[in-house]
Amino acid sequence: MSQRIKDVMALCCELSANQQIKTTVKGSSKGAATAGGLAFAGGMLGGPLGIAVGGAVGGLLGCWLTSGQFKPLPQIIMELSPMQQEKLYDDVMSIIGDVQWTDVAQLTALVMGSASLKQQVTAALLGYVTKELQAEVHYVD
Repeated sequence: MSQRIKDVMALCCELSANQQIKTTVKGSSKGAATAGGLAFAGGMLGGPLGIAVGGAVGGLLGCWLTSGQFKPLPQIIMELSPMQQEKLYDDVMSIIGDVQWTDVAQLTALVMGSASLKQQVTAALLGYVTKELQAEVHYVD
């Protein structure tokens, strides 16, 4: 992998860590389906009280099933395959274009120093994650 790709990956990690972005890949839907399914089953068996009990049990089970599936975005970026990293690199380079840098610190300073550039690169990163990885994005409060 070229140094320029490594620099852009480090930039993406810095941007996402700075904004405390976490993602999950198809985990939320599994938890929601579990909660909804048990609420439905509880309602069929026990009426309104069964819905409440089924929903509570389903919510706890859904939480347990999806625990640990939310990962910080920098971790996901570093776990991308070389081909995926190259695609993300291409997406980011289409924005930063002719920006010249000598090392990752200079690239990060250039992007972080421009609100417009920072916003565009972050949007490209989030677009890549949602479209290519089919992940859900969450901001840590």
